[in-house]
Amino acid sequence: MFQSFDTTSAIDAVPDRLSLLRDQLRKLDLDGFLVPRGDEHRGEYVAPSSERLAWATGFTGSAGFAAITTNRAALFVDGRYTVQARVQTPGQLFEYLSIPGNTAADWLIKALGQSGGTVGYDPWLHSIAEIERTTEQLSQHGIRLKAVTRNPIDLTWGKDRPAPPLEPVIVQPVSLAGESAEDKIKRLQHELVEAGQNAAVLTAPDSICWLLNIRGSDVAHNPVVLCFAILPAKGKVELFIAPEKLHDEARAHLKASVKLLPPGDLKARLKSLKEAGKTVRVHRETCPVWIGRQLGGSRTISDGSDPCLLPKAIKNKVEIRGMRSAHKRDAVAMCQFLAWLDKEASKGSVDEIAAAQKLEGFRAKTKKLKEISFDTISGSGPNGAIVHYRVTNETNRKLGKSELYLVDSGAQYSDGTTDITRTVAVGKPTDEMRDRFTRVLKGHIGLATALFPEGTRGVDLDPFARRALWDAGLDFDHGTGHGVGSYLSVHEGPQSISKRSMVQLKPGMIISNEPGFYKEGAFGIRIENLVLVQPAKKPAGGDRPMMSFETLTFAPIDRKLVDAKLLTDAERDWLNAYHAKVQADVGPRLDAEDRAWLADACRAV
Repeated sequence: MFQSFDTTSAIDAVPDRLSLLRDQLRKLDLDGFLVPRGDEHRGEYVAPSSERLAWATGFTGSAGFAAITTNRAALFVDGRYTVQARVQTPGQLFEYLSIPGNTAADWLIKALGQSGGTVGYDPWLHSIAEIERTTEQLSQHGIRLKAVTRNPIDLTWGKDRPAPPLEPVIVQPVSLAGESAEDKIKRLQHELVEAGQNAAVLTAPDSICWLLNIRGSDVAHNPVVLCFAILPAKGKVELFIAPEKLHDEARAHLKASVKLLPPGDLKARLKSLKEAGKTVRVHRETCPVWIGRQLGGSRTISDGSDPCLLPKAIKNKVEIRGMRSAHKRDAVAMCQFLAWLDKEASKGSVDEIAAAQKLEGFRAKTKKLKEISFDTISGSGPNGAIVHYRVTNETNRKLGKSELYLVDSGAQYSDGTTDITRTVAVGKPTDEMRDRFTRVLKGHIGLATALFPEGTRGVDLDPFARRALWDAGLDFDHGTGHGVGSYLSVHEGPQSISKRSMVQLKPGMIISNEPGFYKEGAFGIRIENLVLVQPAKKPAGGDRPMMSFETLTFAPIDRKLVDAKLLTDAERDWLNAYHAKVQADVGPRLDAEDRAWLADACRAV
């Protein structure tokens, strides 16, 4: 199994840890300390050695941060984690604040009062832009930000802190990548020359892996290698990586276009760029302060986005073909699971862990599964209302009758990454469940069928997924869609669909379509497919080209939860056409029993 169900939150240990951490802050003459979720690479998912936020607070979600003073503490999380934060973090020790809307600076100003003080931060774990903003806010109230040379959490964690990962580098062949590393490098180097920049510092592991056609397993569920790189305008890419990760095949693959260097050489190399007066591109919103300081700050730095970000997001023909293939393979496993679930759940013996294990088992039977793309969200009844619920042996519960079961899961195959959510009724659903589900479905269809002109941003499309919920005075507190990598991170930028997404969608981008609804303490609903942005073409009778979405994910949507009276004729036609395609594409690949189940699940509404 790629997923563990052990309890990872250590809520009982937090009081002692917090006390020890505060002792460490006093030794360092600090009045407070900032604790982000991310690591040196600003990643959403981190290695166990970088789980500092979880160590200090108990909170194990993939987004959030904490601010801790010598006598107060606050945990900041977004709408996905509101419930989880209160369960995992001791409320007598932490205040809970939502983001966006609250900042660490605002809280620190109140917590430290008129006396001011010094707040520490780890310069490896915060971006240049973030620290600039926070410094400006705090300085107006006599509070000083100070970079520490040793993270006080690491000092307190001590010998119990896991060692950094040293997993081997894997070569991603051109037959799956669609473009050689040499050609990618030349393409990006041309961009640097055009911009008058001598080099770019790459800090995101998925960008480096995409550029060099390598993969790894340093971070659970994400096939990435933790490393840094410098992309020069001319010459070989400089890759700063632990030599233990490189075997003969990887060294041979990288030899032509990459100069291999140990991580310890990064500091001297950055300083040499500064001393030579080179103009170096960094993304100030993601580049660690430490790197910016070695480069000499604004005199050397040229602010710009990660040059890999957009070309990585726009999939080439080979990657698109691989994603389609991966989704067809995954659809078989998903349909087998849903058929099994429909037969077994009503018996009252299936629990959340058993369901997650069964689904991973069906994917493993494809013989192509490399990893799951994230811990499966397997939530029954009230657990389904926890947006990023992670089932453990302690929270595990049976799938009860007249309840909803939400399963959000995905797989990593060498030709593509999948992510799918289905909500299933166990027994007879209530009228409220069917109403909410159908409104979520209407939003899903509204986005799936959207036509939109070039230049459309995610923020422009987000209301398509919310309108039916808004009509009833309802909403959901997470984004509607995130980008997805090609055998890379399941959450990939820069594209997304949300109330704040300002990035224009481009043909070749893959993004999720996942509106939802959550009633705390009762049930959760989400319907998620991945979609591919299609090139613009003029609709019949139109005078402007419009882009559209191609749906890549195929598995039945629970008809028992659909209130057909709430659907328009066009929405009903979409659902019936979608189910017809599921049956046509997946049915022939199932055995007779599962094929019969699928035919019934895909009957026209």
